[in-house]
Amino acid sequence: MNAPYKLASVLLQYPTAALFEGLDRLDAAAAGTGPKASREAFAGFLGWLRATPSGEVARHYVETFDLRRRCALYLTYYRHGDTRKRGMAMLAFKTAYRVAGFQPSDDELPDYLPLVLDFAALTPAGEKLLRRHRADLELLRKALHEAGTPYAGLLDAVCAGLPRLSRRELALVRGAWEKGPPDEEVGLEPFAPPGYLDGTGAGGRR
Repeated sequence: MNAPYKLASVLLQYPTAALFEGLDRLDAAAAGTGPKASREAFAGFLGWLRATPSGEVARHYVETFDLRRRCALYLTYYRHGDTRKRGMAMLAFKTAYRVAGFQPSDDELPDYLPLVLDFAALTPAGEKLLRRHRADLELLRKALHEAGTPYAGLLDAVCAGLPRLSRRELALVRGAWEKGPPDEEVGLEPFAPPGYLDGTGAGGRR
């Protein structure tokens, strides 16, 4: 198991009482992760969790991830917003999960970052997804830093274990950052036949 990805997955989810009860275990897990930049980023975030009342952390989480469009925890959202193109982009995640035999919960969309990190913690195919969406991770990391939230440190920890952005990815980040998440493209035909996104359009649910 890739410990940094699993730890980031846990910490990027809504902060419940169980999270605060398990801080000692999370501290121990963070101390054993690498590289050094990831350990330091996790330590900084966990220090903030310890020093902040749980109710305040929960409010901050909602304000950060639910009320800021640029900070949404969905890897296809920043570039595709609520457009039909996003559905096709999410199909790639579902396909990767199905091929690897990974069966995520239906409670979240397939591009939900904690879910993708769980997948990456289990198999190289998951890390391949993260690498493929390196620019999307950078957009989220940049947005979280601009918001001044401690959660930015978790994206620092994740990105520290991935390759640096290529020139193409840097150009993509600059362009998407200037535009922000797009709105729905009205009047277009559906991007794929009904049932395609949930896997039932090609021979039924697997």
